[in-house]
Amino acid sequence: MVMLSILLEKTAAMHHQLCPRQVLGVRMGILAGKLLDLDLPQEEKRLFVFMETDGCAADGVSVSTGCWVGRRTMRIIDFGKVAATFVDTKTDRAYRIHPHPACRSRSREYFPEAESEWHAQRDAYQHLTDEELLLAIPVELEVDLKSIIGQPGVRADCTICGEEIINQRELVHEGSVLCLGCAGENYFKTISASIPSRV
Repeated sequence: MVMLSILLEKTAAMHHQLCPRQVLGVRMGILAGKLLDLDLPQEEKRLFVFMETDGCAADGVSVSTGCWVGRRTMRIIDFGKVAATFVDTKTDRAYRIHPHPACRSRSREYFPEAESEWHAQRDAYQHLTDEELLLAIPVELEVDLKSIIGQPGVRADCTICGEEIINQRELVHEGSVLCLGCAGENYFKTISASIPSRV
């Protein structure tokens, strides 16, 4: 297990400073390792994280666990909460971890002379016990983790747009292979039908 101070330095370097949510993310990841008996940050892909927000807390979790969106060991499920579910993919054991509702008020008790609430939280979150800072609840997934992870190397081409689809995200409709966008699940609309020529 890498020391807390080293993990905090790593996440702070990504943001040019250390903030309370980064500390929470790092501490959540460390606690997940303890609860699941995993040596973190991982180098393989045994731990998978469902992160309920993006930003600072997610980077803290990534630094402490070795789970990253780019490594396909973290999925952002944007509930707008500093919370995450940590899943051991070998045992299917999972814990959802989030800040204790009283951790903000406790931070002022630890650092009453802090410059601001923000500074008190940033510093106290490094010193509060796991029980004072976080709540961890064992959970069962209601989604199929194998389908989320998909099979490496499996590819398909969309019948309509021709773009390649990876990670088994294609849909088959009336015999046609469709990407999610062409199947009507797009997050954008095209402004112009003209496509720049590749000369």
